[in-house]
Amino acid sequence: MSKFPERMADVLGTPPAIAYLDHAATTPLRPEARAAMLPWLGGTFGNPSGAHAVARAARQAIDEARDTIAGVLGCAPNEVVFTGGGTEADNLAVLGVPAARPGPVLASAVEHHAVLEPLEVVGGRTVAVDRRGVVDLDALASALTPETTLVSVMTANNEVGVVQPLSDVARVVRRHAPDAVLHTDAVQGAAWLDIADVAAGADLVSVSSHKFGGPQGVGVLVVRRGTPLQPRAIGGGQERELRSGTHNVAGIVGMAAALAAKASARDEESTRVSALRDRLADGLLAEIPDAVETAGRSAVLPGTAHLTIDGVESEALLFLLDEAGVCASAASACASGAQEASHVLAAMGVPLRATAGALRLSLGWTSTDADVDRALDVVPTAVAKLRVAAGSLR
Repeated sequence: MSKFPERMADVLGTPPAIAYLDHAATTPLRPEARAAMLPWLGGTFGNPSGAHAVARAARQAIDEARDTIAGVLGCAPNEVVFTGGGTEADNLAVLGVPAARPGPVLASAVEHHAVLEPLEVVGGRTVAVDRRGVVDLDALASALTPETTLVSVMTANNEVGVVQPLSDVARVVRRHAPDAVLHTDAVQGAAWLDIADVAAGADLVSVSSHKFGGPQGVGVLVVRRGTPLQPRAIGGGQERELRSGTHNVAGIVGMAAALAAKASARDEESTRVSALRDRLADGLLAEIPDAVETAGRSAVLPGTAHLTIDGVESEALLFLLDEAGVCASAASACASGAQEASHVLAAMGVPLRATAGALRLSLGWTSTDADVDRALDVVPTAVAKLRVAAGSLR
């Protein structure tokens, strides 16, 4: 047996029969992150804001993690602001910039709700995307004015995996709204892309640890020097007074270790996982009539396979997959767990009937051929079962 199934069983504590294909939601903790965190979960402790030796040790760990993260993300260490995750980082960006410098705010129509809901709070508006899910640059140019204060366009989409042309977005923003702040939610992209390169033109960059093998509950907002930003959490002055609160030392050092490990393995993992994704998507398209690959693969993250399947409902399909040991997502569930129409697919012009059968299978650093084999066995069988049941009810 290869090292990957063994490692999968080790990190998940589950039998190899389970195929975990929901890495876009969260991915298993990398061993490098676990090793870095363990001392801070046991005998080593300390509040980094203190002045004594124990506190100074914690501060040193934070500083070293900050240096590592800055090196991977392509920013200065003092531009790294630690948060409680990607959602908090997005909220700080979208709420904090207009609070510091009021003006119109724009975001693409396919952003994560962590951007769209704060956008609604500040009275912002969305910019259309094309049928691939890529932001319409002409529409963006038309929406921009010299008074625009913030533009938010994600690095890659969390549902369909489409990578946005951030360098082109930055050029359009600088041309039509030279004083606007450009924010990118790089939460999905950080697991696969060189953020230092692809997000070089952004003033604010959000990332979340658990998407690339770090612990849950810790993230970063890169705040380039000179970016206007008001804090949302006050009362301690940590993080350059942009995010108060005692640091999650274990989480921060784990995030840094995971990000460094991901950066060093990025090319190998992307090549390996992309091949697995292609075999998975090709196999499902061949076996399931009327299944459609939503966004293609030319500008999609290596780990994402998103399909719409006619004649089934996502909720029922996911139930059968879970029973059969395949962990997947529809990427259209609200917080209550009930299914609702995906705003991403709607913005892409996908018909409502097709969105009802949305299926996201997302692979990651622990994914294996065995995972793909199991999905190729289980998914077509589950779809056929649901279609027969639907036919008998008509």
